[in-house]
Amino acid sequence: QCLLSGSWRSDTGCQMVVSALGEDGSFSGSYTPGPAAGGSEILPSPLRGAQQDAGLVPQPTFSFTVRWQLPGSETARTTAFLGQCYVGSAGEEILHTLWLLREAAESPSEDWKATR
Repeated sequence: QCLLSGSWRSDTGCQMVVSALGEDGSFSGSYTPGPAAGGSEILPSPLRGAQQDAGLVPQPTFSFTVRWQLPGSETARTTAFLGQCYVGSAGEEILHTLWLLREAAESPSEDWKATR
């Protein structure tokens, strides 16, 4: 069975710490980007999300958002992650995710460059 609570590290050195899941599957925690993302400039940032009921499926889907904390910056950034937790052949838990980063745009005409 795959549960998100605990500490996770990505291939690129990002670290995610997830609190215990609530009865409704909700969770919170923190996310720190790795060196490839300029992690030394970005503080651990709060995350909130929800996981599908792991009692219903052994490899549940999940989603969470990160509200980035950038020291000395007025830039507003949010990333949404969507993924699934898998149990590998050796019993290890593996997360696969897709993500979108959104920065605040100055105007509707600047909207095209605000999402990566």
